[in-house]
Amino acid sequence: MKYHPIYQERLSCKDPSEVFDYIIRTLKESITRWDYFVNWAKVFKNIKDIEIDLNILNYLVGKENIKAELAVLLKKHPSLVKLIPILVASRENDFKILNKYGYGKFEYADFSFSSGATISQQDIDKAVEFADKTGFLELLSSKRLKNIVDYVIGVEVGLDSNGRKNRTGTMMESIVEFFVADICKRNGFDYLKQADAASVKKKWGLHLTVDKSSRKIDFAARAGKKLYLIETNFYGGGGSKLKSTAGEYKTMFEHWKNDGHGFVWITDGIGWSSTARPLRETFDKIDHLLNLEMVSKGVLEDILAKKI
Repeated sequence: MKYHPIYQERLSCKDPSEVFDYIIRTLKESITRWDYFVNWAKVFKNIKDIEIDLNILNYLVGKENIKAELAVLLKKHPSLVKLIPILVASRENDFKILNKYGYGKFEYADFSFSSGATISQQDIDKAVEFADKTGFLELLSSKRLKNIVDYVIGVEVGLDSNGRKNRTGTMMESIVEFFVADICKRNGFDYLKQADAASVKKKWGLHLTVDKSSRKIDFAARAGKKLYLIETNFYGGGGSKLKSTAGEYKTMFEHWKNDGHGFVWITDGIGWSSTARPLRETFDKIDHLLNLEMVSKGVLEDILAKKI
């Protein structure tokens, strides 16, 4: 790391080893906020797009000859076929189902759900078979399910929980952006969010080396004539991903240093507690590795304002 007196002033750390110990000691267990659990706006947007068709399907609740009733509905309203996957909590439209298997034999059935102005009898039969064999029609005929709109709201909430991992990354970016935006505002700096080589070139006329054209940098901050690239992430658990990330940033640091730019890696999460060795290797190699506690104590602002 690039040791500087700011670490003594801000954190009472007199050398790099004490700085690293401080990082490990002050890792956050969680950055979960209230909006982590469910993205309600996304849930109800998805519902709004299909609510009328879902209400049409409510006609089936409690029907005895439900397969025939569904076939009639599909013939009258072909657009209903696109709803079949979401009724069984899937965002896929195409399925290959293993029907039979045995020695030397595996038989599959293909299903595809895409709505059009018309629907063939074969497509109707396939849709009814799928809805029946997945157990959904039994829910309706037995009245265990009373309202399909309410049911699909629950399905959407469940599917949205798959996005929690991504929301953790977004939350880390949001927290860091709070500090980056404030630092830039008070010091007359400028910054880009989700910057790439093209946007940096367009905004400041600066060259930025990247290992792949699709690379996005969480923040690029222009402090006077100096450009700083800032990457952020949070790891609540361990795993091989942490080691590969640490190695990746060692490489990017060299690229950006050769370009004349600064690099600040802001990472946090108790996942690093069990993966401290690769983090230490990167800490020793790059100039600036911080956690959220250090950012909140003014270390990031000092790095940018003092061009460290």
